[in-house]
Amino acid sequence: MKQRVYIDTSVVGGFFDDEFKEVTVRLFHRWESDQLIFVVSDLLELELINAPKHVRELLDNYSPEKFERIEFSEEAAKLADDYIMAGVVGKTSLEDCRHIALASIYKVDVLASWNFKHIVNLDRIKGYNSVNLRQGYAMLEIRSPKDLIDYDDE
Repeated sequence: MKQRVYIDTSVVGGFFDDEFKEVTVRLFHRWESDQLIFVVSDLLELELINAPKHVRELLDNYSPEKFERIEFSEEAAKLADDYIMAGVVGKTSLEDCRHIALASIYKVDVLASWNFKHIVNLDRIKGYNSVNLRQGYAMLEIRSPKDLIDYDDE
């Protein structure tokens, strides 16, 4: 069974970032060869509106059927607020919390992000999952793309 991987905006931007490009491109290759399913949200699409043109248009190079699309909801808004109320992150990280909430509600296998400050951070992951469990959601696997690429080819 293919893993359903929720990608946030940092993964799309990472495709063009010197520090993250090599790994991000390899993650995209796994997806292009149907080893993974990329789950994208309307929240991602909204955030990309303000991105540089080449970042904004990266996902447009692929057929819409290539993605699993999910939509932001009142349930996701409430769960994101719960993360902030629990002190997992501050109010300025609301958008990050919304990504976590969407991935949790839609039960993805893993959320991929290059955001080490607010998302891919052990203390934050514990906090998000603590809230998830208290609210009746499953624990969410949160990883950087480095953890999702295939190292067998090296």
